[in-house]
Amino acid sequence: MAGIVRFGISIDGKLLERFDEFIEKKGYVSRSEAVRDLIRNALIEESVGEDREVFGTITIVFDHHQKELEDKLTDLEHQHLNNIISSLHVHIDHHHCMETIVVKGKASEIRELADRIISQKGVKHGKLVVTGIEP
Repeated sequence: MAGIVRFGISIDGKLLERFDEFIEKKGYVSRSEAVRDLIRNALIEESVGEDREVFGTITIVFDHHQKELEDKLTDLEHQHLNNIISSLHVHIDHHHCMETIVVKGKASEIRELADRIISQKGVKHGKLVVTGIEP
């Protein structure tokens, strides 16, 4: 594996035991692969504050009886057509729906869109999850 660098770390024994349990639970074949994934995840999460291209999902649970909420959500989505790839609407029960919106664009644009959607009155819970290709 060209470009691979070996390095050592110091770690508390109990923390290492917990990490090994995590590795086994997740099905990693080695500590190295688990550490690489943790580093990649940290770098991608850090990139959310940057103006680089990201992909992700905005998932919300909302009360569909909230007056004008669905119209407001639709208007927001139409205002950001260049960022929205697709959406999925699921009926949870008589009062609640879940919507997952697949997004792409500059991290700052995606964060702003997610904040606007999640902050709407009637949205009970919302979460933005982003990913990208590490630079």
